[in-house]
Amino acid sequence: MTPAETRAESWSESEAAAAPASEPVAPPVGGGAGDRTPGGAARADEADAPGAAVATAATEAAPSGEPGGADGAARPRRWTRRRQDLTVFGLFLLAAVWVTSQIWVDPAGRVASLYSSDPAQVQFFLAHSVRVVLHGEFPFFTEQFNYPDGVNLMANTAILALGIPMVPVTLLFGPAVTFVVLVTLALAGTASAWYFVLSRHVVRSPLAAAVGAWFCGFSPAMLSHANWHPNIISQFLLPFIVWRVLVITRSRRPWRDGVLLALMVTAQAFINEEILLFTALACGVFLLAVLAQRPALWSAAWRPLAKALAICTVLAGSLLAYPLYVQFAGPMAYHGLSDAVRDYGNDIAAFFAPGSPTIGGDERANVNLAPNYSEENAFFGWSLALMAVGIVAWLRREMLVRALAATGAFFAVLSLGERVSWWHRELFTGPWEWLVRLPLLDAVVPTRFGLITSVVVGILLALAVERSRTLPVERRTLRTLTVAGLVLALLPIAPMPLKVTSRPPVPDFITADRWRGYVGEDQTLVPIPVPNMGHTHGMRWAASTNLDFKIPGGYFLAPRNGNTGDPGRFGGRPSGVGRLLEEVASTGRIPKLDDRQRRRSLDELRHWRAAILVLPVGQHHSEPLRRTVEQLVGPGRRELDVWVWDVRALTDQPT
Repeated sequence: MTPAETRAESWSESEAAAAPASEPVAPPVGGGAGDRTPGGAARADEADAPGAAVATAATEAAPSGEPGGADGAARPRRWTRRRQDLTVFGLFLLAAVWVTSQIWVDPAGRVASLYSSDPAQVQFFLAHSVRVVLHGEFPFFTEQFNYPDGVNLMANTAILALGIPMVPVTLLFGPAVTFVVLVTLALAGTASAWYFVLSRHVVRSPLAAAVGAWFCGFSPAMLSHANWHPNIISQFLLPFIVWRVLVITRSRRPWRDGVLLALMVTAQAFINEEILLFTALACGVFLLAVLAQRPALWSAAWRPLAKALAICTVLAGSLLAYPLYVQFAGPMAYHGLSDAVRDYGNDIAAFFAPGSPTIGGDERANVNLAPNYSEENAFFGWSLALMAVGIVAWLRREMLVRALAATGAFFAVLSLGERVSWWHRELFTGPWEWLVRLPLLDAVVPTRFGLITSVVVGILLALAVERSRTLPVERRTLRTLTVAGLVLALLPIAPMPLKVTSRPPVPDFITADRWRGYVGEDQTLVPIPVPNMGHTHGMRWAASTNLDFKIPGGYFLAPRNGNTGDPGRFGGRPSGVGRLLEEVASTGRIPKLDDRQRRRSLDELRHWRAAILVLPVGQHHSEPLRRTVEQLVGPGRRELDVWVWDVRALTDQPT
């Protein structure tokens, strides 16, 4: 039952007894099911819990004379709740299609205009999900790239919870189409999930819920990740996890609620563990902020909270024990990130600039305000940043608003990283300097803490729209002022279609299965250049065949020097032939190789169990690359749209 419906009905004692206390219902203050037992006695363990306090604070200021209130319930409704919901969900889906429209034109031939590596990696992981379902392949580790060392997929966000349900789409249309489907559904689904939770449990106005949910789903931070990281923007479980955490502080059924929370936590762990960690930290900071204001709430909340978290820990821990063992102690596991990534932080000025993929955004103006264009995790713009501060000042008497403000500010500060800067000028050392080496936090990218602040701002917007109805202003004037304020705040950061560029197609040699005549089950196809962070087309080739052949190298996180337990880095063991061909691909200069270099290159090809080397005819600097490879292994021959070197006779020889 929704908060709006509870005010449209008369809560009798029998109805109060029938309502499950664990449901997130916020009844009218002083007379709801959460305030009294069937016998009429107040239940301190529910009404005084943080969850109940938050639910009450979220709705106590709402007027009763508006549609959905006690007076409005008697009037016939032209729009049912279901119709309202479907309309909002449809608008969110249309917005997501608009954002991804340039990719939809040609999913296989278009990619993010600045960085193409992450989409290729995601497509590889999607193809891995196909092998898990069709061939029963081990889900948490693979040797299909970075052969023969392999890749620890649990340590690389293999998005199994997204890839496995999408296997039919991947089989029918390919991983490139699945990628854009996931991005579209992630944006629309996250906004829709926040709308559902906000409209049922935080505000009564559908407009207020839609505004808050819009920002949660289409904030500049979400748009920044949309072109590259569907795992990060797939946050549709987070609103339900957050609300379930609040529910268990006043639950009559903590064991059941703990089981529900455990299942959602487990699913989110197979989407993105970093976002799950952020959610847990945000819930903890928010509850502490509530308890700091009302310490007496703890005496009622700790029992159900402890029971629910205990069963959640046991169940989720049991389900995730083996995957986490593989992640942290299995082959190719790493501990912590490289210093370059660990130091990614937001510039203070980033909170006042509009994001690049928005109407008011400017890529050139945002240089140095974020680590790169895929990590613009703040970028609210001046108008929204000032409005958020104004909302907190206006509603500062509400406990909920103060707790939200404390949570958003805390993670905004952490997102600044180890060195706090203003317009790229370092000011002083940030608090992240003292947290970065803690377990789990050593694998966090600090700039992404701004994602939590974005959600807080979205909820504040919803509360502001809801509370604005109580202002002593004529109705038409109030609507005009509300709309004007929202336009002023949100129009500069309204989403634009993601910028894309064309990318070379998968060679006909691959799509026509001509490679099958060369490559055996335990051999590799070596794309030229050898796949790495900057050259991921070979990963797309393999993904287009659902990983039917292995490749050396690739773009992934692995322990430095390939030793399990080392800090993480991008790519596997250093490769001499890989670096050689990468330099030729970048410069177009043909090196003169000696016998020693040839012998070392052949040793690497043997280590990879290479069957063929493949160079697309249309590859940038293809002629210098071809002549360099000929110095290593002899002349190749053209087959369809590639140059092929059959090196089985060389690599089958003992080292």
